[in-house]
Amino acid sequence: MDNGSAYTGQIEAALDGLGVAFEKTGPLECAPGRELGHSHVILSGRRRNDRRANAVNSRIAREAARRGTRLLGICYGAEVMALALGGTIRRRGSPRRGKATARVIRENPLCSGSLVVEESHSYEVARLPAGMSALAESDGCTNEMIGHHAAPLFGTQFHPEASPDGRALLARFCSL
Repeated sequence: MDNGSAYTGQIEAALDGLGVAFEKTGPLECAPGRELGHSHVILSGRRRNDRRANAVNSRIAREAARRGTRLLGICYGAEVMALALGGTIRRRGSPRRGKATARVIRENPLCSGSLVVEESHSYEVARLPAGMSALAESDGCTNEMIGHHAAPLFGTQFHPEASPDGRALLARFCSL
């Protein structure tokens, strides 16, 4: 789901580089239920707030959890997924930009150890919904990566498309 992120081109390039066939659509062009006809869904970041897009992304997150569809929320995508499932977000005192080291704190199928990642966000997941846990943290973000206990739903506060370690995470997500 292309939510208008400045990083959308990098997401496309990363998926192309992996040889992954994908369809890009915006939330306002997407027919209800159509996006969940795919085996995997990625909710991108965004540049601006749009209530209609928020509603579409929230519906996708809830349906993915209900159906067990593989979902990766990136930045805003992680935030809207957490909100849709009952969590909260908060505005940061100052935006996080640049490289960070994310440390994996819970075993998961997408990564292990530590990752050098690229961040660009002004909001963050504050409280996780029931059924989700933090999978990775950084010095500046306790919910750097989140995951669902029972469904293949993952979220990254960082932009995996913008670093080699993050692209490896994307590859693992696409191979689930």
